Amino acid sequence: MTTIRKALRTAGRAAAVTGAFGVAGVVYASVIERNWFRLRHYELPLLDPGSSRLRVLHISDTHLTPGRRMLLDWLRGLEAYEPDFVVNTGDSIAHPDAIGPFISALGPLLDRPGAFVFGSNDLYSPQIKNPARYLWRSSGADYAKRKIPDLPWRELGEAMSERGWLDLNNRKDTLKADGRDVAVAGVSDSHIGLDRYDDVAGTADAEADLRVGVLHSPEPANLNRFAADGYQLLLAGHTHGGQLCLPFYGTLVTNCGIDRRRAWGLHRYAGTWLHVSGGLGTSPTAPARFCCRPEATLLDLVARQ
Repeated sequence: MTTIRKALRTAGRAAAVTGAFGVAGVVYASVIERNWFRLRHYELPLLDPGSSRLRVLHISDTHLTPGRRMLLDWLRGLEAYEPDFVVNTGDSIAHPDAIGPFISALGPLLDRPGAFVFGSNDLYSPQIKNPARYLWRSSGADYAKRKIPDLPWRELGEAMSERGWLDLNNRKDTLKADGRDVAVAGVSDSHIGLDRYDDVAGTADAEADLRVGVLHSPEPANLNRFAADGYQLLLAGHTHGGQLCLPFYGTLVTNCGIDRRRAWGLHRYAGTWLHVSGGLGTSPTAPARFCCRPEATLLDLVARQ
């Protein structure tokens, strides 16, 4: 009996230690890392020889609710980096009252040239669901039953458009950044079947100083078409970099067709450059990040040698 009691006490202590580590992990992921924002910085030799630097700020997936004060303050500080233009690849809001705080936090960035597309969560409010389902299925199936958007996505788009940012949801256009012509084209969210690449298809303007493709979810079918049409830089979000990752392994799932190693960061893709943002937020129903800090990115485009 003494041996059994010792074994039970040992097992109890082990369970207590394991439980303590589990609680600490949850606190770290939901309180510390979720609010441990970082700014990634890349230099990319993409412009014609002799060109001066062109700085692009890429933001994505803020999933904003009005109470995210730390996120709002951090987003407000990005103006200090003086980007030449800004691209927002969607999933900006997660609450009907989030548009005002989001536009306020962007602040002077909205006075700079910019462009945006929507993600599914700009249209549909978050719903409680088992996050483990992402291990075997895409969340796109969850939206098939939700036909009518319940978030004020039109108002969100109008608020950015009124300040001069280009709406690139299945559209293409040209913007001026630091006196240079940037040909831009975008598609709405393929994750919920709203992408219409045929609406923007065709060879990108070869006379432009830069050609940029914009999309929320980095689905290979659209990436391949952007690349074939001559866009030099593709910007996407959606993946959250995996959101919950493992040390020394990285992203578990991407929740779309892109492969795990391209779940975030800058990569070569089909002869062009692809940057996938790990995003700044999380769904309010899964408010945690692990080994995948929230981020925005500065891309310094410089002259090719």
